Amino acid sequence: MAAQINPSILSADFARLADEAKAVGGADWLHVDVMDNHFVPNLTLGVPVVESLARATDTPLDCHLMIEAPDRWAPQYVEAGAGSVTFHVEAAAAPVRLAREIRAKGARASMALRPATPIEPYEDLLPELDMLLIMTVEPGFGGQAFLDIMLPKIRRTRELIKKHGLELWLQVDGGVSASTIEQCADAGADVFVAGSAVYGASDPAEAVRALRTQAEAATAKASWACDH
Repeated sequence: MAAQINPSILSADFARLADEAKAVGGADWLHVDVMDNHFVPNLTLGVPVVESLARATDTPLDCHLMIEAPDRWAPQYVEAGAGSVTFHVEAAAAPVRLAREIRAKGARASMALRPATPIEPYEDLLPELDMLLIMTVEPGFGGQAFLDIMLPKIRRTRELIKKHGLELWLQVDGGVSASTIEQCADAGADVFVAGSAVYGASDPAEAVRALRTQAEAATAKASWACDH
């Protein structure tokens, strides 16, 4: 199974976003962190920047909404050009309705869980989604250390995906680097958000290729992939 690498522009130079997007042209998606200073204690960017970025790159945009009231705002990110929109279940009033609206507008619907949020209460929602995001740091800031206590949660989530026979991508975000990506792949993740590990490298495009190679090698040996 192919691993997908999604560089996070949270670690890019915001004054040069178009150039930074081109610097990772081999990436599968460009991960766009939207923060509102309410759901998380930071403020980043919004719909106008996503619209501009969508015009500036051919790499599809994976928008991660760390915001309050995603039921109201998420559809606007699809209209702005996002190919995938992730909302936090902790902030959504009606997650099933929201996922269906995102899909109806033509984007992939994804749901994110903070580290302390268990996956099990949301098992019945999984068929409504195209991707599930397990946060491996507390959302709100880039450059945090990977929380290895999330690995069992990734494994349990992969088991639930297999149990229901779903073609559901499992994304991890937070502290993903050359030293942690293999653990994530072995646990069951197949989509990897990497910020400083890519944009902090001297050659971001090569960093993307190297991370993908690591993830694919780990996946090939993982028990969950062998049984898939």
